[in-house]
Amino acid sequence: MAGHRIFTTSFASVYPHYVAKAERKGHTKAEVDHVISWLTGYDAAALERILADGTDFETFFGQAPAMNPNASLITGRICGIRVEEIEDPLMKQVRQLDKIVDEVAAGKKMTSILRGGDTVSS
Repeated sequence: MAGHRIFTTSFASVYPHYVAKAERKGHTKAEVDHVISWLTGYDAAALERILADGTDFETFFGQAPAMNPNASLITGRICGIRVEEIEDPLMKQVRQLDKIVDEVAAGKKMTSILRGGDTVSS
């Protein structure tokens, strides 16, 4: 079975849309970076490197320093599909990221977005 097109899409081509979505709703790039770091373990320097080198989503998640164990607590609908019911592990990670970026844009409290976990410093 072939992978979804998003798997080979560069993270850098989608990232500006995450930031724009948050900024349209009065939130910041720093907040988006914060939730990305919480989910994946990437620090600011590593995230900048990924954006510069065209890393695709499959590699982005595959080489993530430390996927957050609380990511399994990310639930709800994204693109009409329940995140917790997605079977493909990579697609689930992509949709978890989509979901938490949506939550940033919606103005949800950071402690809630981070599922009550510790915050990270970006």
